[in-house]
Amino acid sequence: MIRPSLNDLAAFAAVASHRSFRRAADLMGVSRSALSHAIIGLEGKLGVRLFNRTTRSVSLTQAGARLLARLDPILQDLDQALDTLSDERGTPSGTLRINANKSGARILLAGVVPRFLDLNPDVELDLVSEGRLVDIVEQGFDAGVRLLEAVPRDMVAVKFGGNVRFIAVAAPPYLEGKATPKTPDDLQAHRCIRQRLPSGKRYRWEFAKRGAEIAVDVPGILTLDDNDLLVQAAVAGRGIAYVPEHFARPFLKSGELVTLLDDWCPQTPGLALYYPRSRHVPSPLRAFIDVLKQWDGNR
Repeated sequence: MIRPSLNDLAAFAAVASHRSFRRAADLMGVSRSALSHAIIGLEGKLGVRLFNRTTRSVSLTQAGARLLARLDPILQDLDQALDTLSDERGTPSGTLRINANKSGARILLAGVVPRFLDLNPDVELDLVSEGRLVDIVEQGFDAGVRLLEAVPRDMVAVKFGGNVRFIAVAAPPYLEGKATPKTPDDLQAHRCIRQRLPSGKRYRWEFAKRGAEIAVDVPGILTLDDNDLLVQAAVAGRGIAYVPEHFARPFLKSGELVTLLDDWCPQTPGLALYYPRSRHVPSPLRAFIDVLKQWDGNR
C-alpha cells in the first residue's frame, strides 16, 4: 500500500465532515474536480472505497467511517500543535470563519471587526451573514453568532451587546382612525406585517408582562423575511411590524414610526458568540473573543 500524504487525508476528512464535495472544496479553496480526483487517488492508494457517491448525496463506507474515527483526533492534535506556534510567535494567523445572523454581523462590523483586524493583521476573517441557524461544526465555521436563547446547549457562549428588545411599531398615518392596541389580543383588529422565519415557519409574536407570556399569530396580508424590510413596510404604512428595537430606532427618532404595546415588550437576553465546547480553540478565535469582551466592556 502506498502511504497517502497529509493533504490526501485532510481532503478526505473535509469531505467526510461535510458530506459534500462542493462544500469541502469551497472551504479548502480548491476546485470540486481537483478534490474528487484527490479522493479517487486516496482510495486507489489505500485499496478501499471510502465514500458511497450518488448524484444527490455522499456517505461514508464502513472503511471510511473507521478511518475518520481514527483520523479526526489526529488532525485536531495537529491543528493544535500548529496553533501553538502562533502562540509562541505572539501573533495569531490563519483564517477565522464566523457565521452570524444579520443583527450580529452588523454589531460586530460596527466595533469589533475593525479593532480585531487592526490588532491581528495576519488573520483573514470570513464573516458569513445568514438568517438560518446552521450547524457550525458541520459547515466548517470556528464560531457562530445568534440570540443567546438559540445557542445549542453543547456550545460555549460569550454574551455581548447587551439585551435585546422586540417592539411593535407603526406609522402614524396607518393608526389614524383606528383604535390603538392596548393588549396583544387587540392586534387581531389590525393589519400586521408578518415575518417568515428562515426555517419557513411564520413567526408568532411573543409578548410578556408581569410574568404572563403570550404568543400571537397575528393577522395580515403581507409577510416578509427581513427586519429591514419589515421596518420599511411599516414606515410605508402597510401595518404594524414587530422588530428588534435597533432596526426601528432611526425612524422612531424621526417620528416616522411610533411604538405600541410598550408594557408588553420587555428586554430579553441578547446576542452571543458561541463555539464548540469539545474542540481546541484556535488562536484567531481566542484573539477575537478578547477583542469582543474588551469592546463590550467599554460600551
